[in-house]
Amino acid sequence: MLQLTQITYAADTSSSSGLGSLGIDGKAFIIQLVTFLLAFWVLQHWAFKPILKIMDQRRKTIEDGVTLGEQMKQEKAALQAKVEETIAKARTEADGIIAGANDTARQAIRDAEEKAQEKASIIVKEGEERASAEMVRARKKLEGQIVGWVSDATEAIIGEKVDAKKDTDIVDRFLKEQKTA
Repeated sequence: MLQLTQITYAADTSSSSGLGSLGIDGKAFIIQLVTFLLAFWVLQHWAFKPILKIMDQRRKTIEDGVTLGEQMKQEKAALQAKVEETIAKARTEADGIIAGANDTARQAIRDAEEKAQEKASIIVKEGEERASAEMVRARKKLEGQIVGWVSDATEAIIGEKVDAKKDTDIVDRFLKEQKTA
């Protein structure tokens, strides 16, 4: 140890010029520089590289998360637009279906009204035909009764039996007179 002290002392006295004049010990500086470089290398190799690697991984994970978030926003917007488009399309189809159903219902009502009108017309026509036929039957019946009454009245007035031909002529004349009156 004595020799180291002597070497250091000799270096101190010899270095009174240069760095020694500034108060810097050259050997101590070199030892500190070597120690710093060795500590830097150890930290670089076993501390900084793993720390930087972990920081890069975290930065990459965060960037991936942000990118994924942006993609999800875009997908959400696209999906929302697609949903709105589908809803609009469904509404349009529903409106078309409702309009078609309304038109079909209106047409069914019109058809039913037309059929009812036709039936009513047929019923009225049949009623008129029945009434007309009934009127014809009633007239014939009435004519027959009138003929009988006239025949009875003629017999009562004339006092003799009138044959069928004379009776028909008298009745026809009477009916013609009644129609013109």
